[in-house]
Amino acid sequence: MRFAVYQTSQIGGRKYNQDRVAYAYTDEALLLVLADGMGGHSYGEIAAQIAIHSFMKEFAKTANPLIAEPERFLRETMKSSHKEINDYTHQNELEGSPGTTCVAALVQKGKVIWAHAGDSRFYLVRNGKVVNVTRDHSVVQQWADWGIISKDEMRTHPDRNKITNCLGGVDDILYVEASAPTLIQQGDVLLLCSDGFWSPLSNEEIAEVLSAESLSTSLNQLVDVALFREKERADNATVVVARLSEIEEEHKAEKPMCMVLD
Repeated sequence: MRFAVYQTSQIGGRKYNQDRVAYAYTDEALLLVLADGMGGHSYGEIAAQIAIHSFMKEFAKTANPLIAEPERFLRETMKSSHKEINDYTHQNELEGSPGTTCVAALVQKGKVIWAHAGDSRFYLVRNGKVVNVTRDHSVVQQWADWGIISKDEMRTHPDRNKITNCLGGVDDILYVEASAPTLIQQGDVLLLCSDGFWSPLSNEEIAEVLSAESLSTSLNQLVDVALFREKERADNATVVVARLSEIEEEHKAEKPMCMVLD
């Protein structure tokens, strides 16, 4: 498979970075996954770490070299991560209910399918425009859907961090929203990010900057802008982006390769 990929995570104005991100691939499949932990101190990062490692473990076990049932893979891995996080919480008698958002995308056979829980997002950028973006599982998204606030107000509303769905947290809260398989085109850019990245940026800004030749330069520029706009209020800003094209480097792997950002 031919693609260029880049991932980064910046702490912003927080004491801890609770975001986690990774990608994995074989000759014929590419998986991108991101998690934004919640729950205070180190517990949120534990939840995010469990989610990321669950995806890496399942991909390594089942990508041979393709995933037989992509939608089921995404849904079931999130569900098993949810259970593992809650089991860890109960076994270690942790205070509170650590949880994490999660978004994942799988590319194979010329198609991409994505799934998410929470307000971490997936973007599909094509020809300099955002053609697909996930719908947040959040209070402000519901208010925008009901016409109580505008979509622009969602990005700055004081309750924008209140989500309605996550892995971990409450045992029966999780639901996984998955897309239909979508045909990819040459030059498509896939971006997964935490709310610390997308919240200060518009879709138009994201699409325009990602149309530049260098993914790493483009992404670092966007992260810098997001952190600058939020200043001391800046949340962790984490992103993984992949460009799919026949002109990109060919990634060959006889067995699944997992790349977790430290």
